[in-house]
Amino acid sequence: MTKLLSTIESPVQLQSMSTAELEQVADEIRETLCNLLSKRAAHFASNLGVVELCLALHSTFDFRSDRLIWDTGHQVYPHKLITGRYHEFQSIRTRGGLMGYPNPNESEYDLFMTGHAGCSVSTMVGLRSGDDVQGRTDNHSVAVIGDGAFPSGIVFEALNNASELKSKMLVILNDNEMSICPRVGGMASYLDRLRSNPFYTGMKSEVVNLLNKVPVFGDPTEKLLFQIKEGVKAGMHGGMMFEDFGFKYFGPIDGHNIHVVKKYLKMVKDMDGPVLLHVITNKGHGFQPAAEDPVYFHTPPAFQLEGETPVPTSTAKAVAYTNHARDAILDQMKHNEKATVITAAMCQGNKLEPVREAFPDRFFDVGICESHAVAFAAGQAKTGLRPIVDIYSTFLQRSYDQIFQEVCLQDLPVTFMMDRGGLTAADGPTHHGTFDIGYMRIFPNMVVMTPGDANDIGAMLDFALAQDSPCCMRYPKTEASEIKRELQTVELGKAEVLQWGTDGTILCAGTQLAACHEAARQLQQEGLDIGVVNARFVKPVDREIVRRAIEETSFVVTVEEGMLMGGFGSAVLEAANEMHLDASRIHRLGIPDTFVEHGKRDELLADLKLDTDGIMETCRQAASVAKSKNIVG
Repeated sequence: MTKLLSTIESPVQLQSMSTAELEQVADEIRETLCNLLSKRAAHFASNLGVVELCLALHSTFDFRSDRLIWDTGHQVYPHKLITGRYHEFQSIRTRGGLMGYPNPNESEYDLFMTGHAGCSVSTMVGLRSGDDVQGRTDNHSVAVIGDGAFPSGIVFEALNNASELKSKMLVILNDNEMSICPRVGGMASYLDRLRSNPFYTGMKSEVVNLLNKVPVFGDPTEKLLFQIKEGVKAGMHGGMMFEDFGFKYFGPIDGHNIHVVKKYLKMVKDMDGPVLLHVITNKGHGFQPAAEDPVYFHTPPAFQLEGETPVPTSTAKAVAYTNHARDAILDQMKHNEKATVITAAMCQGNKLEPVREAFPDRFFDVGICESHAVAFAAGQAKTGLRPIVDIYSTFLQRSYDQIFQEVCLQDLPVTFMMDRGGLTAADGPTHHGTFDIGYMRIFPNMVVMTPGDANDIGAMLDFALAQDSPCCMRYPKTEASEIKRELQTVELGKAEVLQWGTDGTILCAGTQLAACHEAARQLQQEGLDIGVVNARFVKPVDREIVRRAIEETSFVVTVEEGMLMGGFGSAVLEAANEMHLDASRIHRLGIPDTFVEHGKRDELLADLKLDTDGIMETCRQAASVAKSKNIVG
């Protein structure tokens, strides 16, 4: 029962609650999160870990005027539950329902859509600066950032800038020893040393007892306590890196003790200049299975509890494209000793654990640092290795300049495996990989490939690693399809003709190939003879196939699960124009100039006419236009 939580229409109500009442709200939030997971997959462990921190923040600050940015926005479910969205919460991650990330269209308490990591400190510094310039100096700016996101390069750019501005702002470092997978690198080691600070370990209970006796900041006893703590900290060199950046450092403190967190928030709230508060939390806190395995419970499948054991309610699904890509990579690692794999904190998301375990010396997880990952790959390629950069399409955008400068400009053989190319369903616009075709195909030296089904992936990776120039391949987050056929060899710039027709031609770039094939089969029964071509290459596009399709059939329909602007259809139009062909015969299907909302994949594809029915409808319309203009092949 959510006796208290269901009555919270505004977080302002939390400010009058006792610690005991806030702890009850915390329990009710966890109950609500578990109930959600009985219905659908959702981000889970990360949200369990920030419940007390969220309640302490909203009961200390007034974020109607103060500013709050949640880095890596998949941890905002508790925030949504106490900011007037409790009664809509069961709709989260469904079409037309709440978004699984912050969304300014939902609430004044959501300032930015934050679907990825690292930008919270920068945007917080910008908010603080903007308010200062406009004379709003009484409000507070707060950024919550996890230890997994903290090593992102942009964070240190922001810290550097914040120290120069010297304005009042608060960074909360939410340290749970995790990204999605266990964190890596020197920053992780540094934070581990801070965790071992005797102030947190040996003195923790004594400090809590003292804080419980000190009512408000400004009391001489409390000031003395801080002076003692600062002396211990200086002796241990704890937090000195942050202080060298110009931040006052406090912590680490227990992030699951609401009373203690509120105490510290009140203490640092009105300090001049930037402050960093180091908070220790545990992913999955309050639900033992998630606490023991936060990687699996990051976004677990829907489950029911049998006793205390979560039992998945969904049935086994077909193998996903991510699995096929992983298997192709693993095969390369076995047979090509120059192949390496680089990922950016997404080992689990890209299902690369078997690669990491089998080839630890050639597997590199660089943390949430995509720009570094690509430049790092360029360095490896320069030495003669064949690096495979395996990163989500939408996250790879963060390394755009390195793709240009360090890879393409140098013409280095780096292979990009762009997982989540296309629609990512319930994750929504922050995660849809809809821009990769457009942002990759414009670079000289880059080869852009789009497998039509699972059969293409291994062959395309073989092809890519045999090239002396950069290549990329994109594939979606969905169950893989396989079209039975005699597989044709992958050759640079050569499409694969599945069947040729006399009325029209579908040129498909990507895994909608199965839907195109089915559309052609059904249209055949209506009297339309439609050819189906697996484009395979967006760049270089198969100009001969484009020529033949335009000259021999009355219309051409291009299909892609990406943006129409600058996409595969644009490449076909450009080729037609350069060959002085009739481009009016070309009809493009893809994503228009808009951000696609969240929902089930099938729903989104239907909305965009990228399912079988939509492709059939477009072909009928194209045939009708051709007939009215008396266009023949």
